[in-house]
Amino acid sequence: MAFSGAKEDGREVKIYEYLDELSTDLADYISELSEASVKERGVFAIALSGGSLISLIRKLYEAPYSKTVDWSKWYIFWVDERVVAKNHVDSNYKLAKDGFLSKVPIVPSHVHSINDTVSAEKAAEDYEFVIRQLVRTRVISVSDVSDCPKFDLILLGMGPDGHIASLFPDHPILDEKDEWVTFVTDSPKPPPERITFTLPVINSASNVAVVVTGSSKAEAAHLAIDDIGPDVPSSPAKMVQPTKGKLIWYLDKAAASKLDCTKCSR
Repeated sequence: MAFSGAKEDGREVKIYEYLDELSTDLADYISELSEASVKERGVFAIALSGGSLISLIRKLYEAPYSKTVDWSKWYIFWVDERVVAKNHVDSNYKLAKDGFLSKVPIVPSHVHSINDTVSAEKAAEDYEFVIRQLVRTRVISVSDVSDCPKFDLILLGMGPDGHIASLFPDHPILDEKDEWVTFVTDSPKPPPERITFTLPVINSASNVAVVVTGSSKAEAAHLAIDDIGPDVPSSPAKMVQPTKGKLIWYLDKAAASKLDCTKCSR
């Protein structure tokens, strides 16, 4: 059984008793956005994260989605990536390829991974260049309130510390306003070298979904979603506030256990 509720700022929060139910609803949501985007623009530009998110979108390579989704129109990007070889256990590309991309007929040239043979700084610079080229050709839309890319969907996970992408609490890159893609060499979570979308890019997306499971993330979910007043510093997850796009949180019961659910309804 799922519960959902809307916050005053337009965010939607969905809570699920069972992971299987969450996965099914998430697959419905992604396939519907894909269909709408392909109908409107002819393409679907989606940015993935790593972690448990990939296993939670597994329903997409099962029936009926495996047959009904127009995979040829998908363009894949990564919200963040570890600067390691593509076959390294820490690679978000490898995680997505093994757990999802290898199971659906996405055009290989539509899969845009980072250059893993250069420094983190150069990898971020190269990745931003690729995205800028695809904005010019309108594979990726452009925001109508800034020059930022407007992805059709950005999928995020969240860490127990409230980090999203490779944007960690109190890190200087949270204040980055000019770059679309930046880099870190001092990630508090290994591996230390990473590239990541910046907050302006995440908040320019047409749709953002944050998918969170497990009791270890309950406190971070509470701090990110609930109105806790101005005295508590904002976590990176709380800074996810799409300018014009739609934000949906998908949580299992454990991750939602500390939420103020007075506005949630069955």
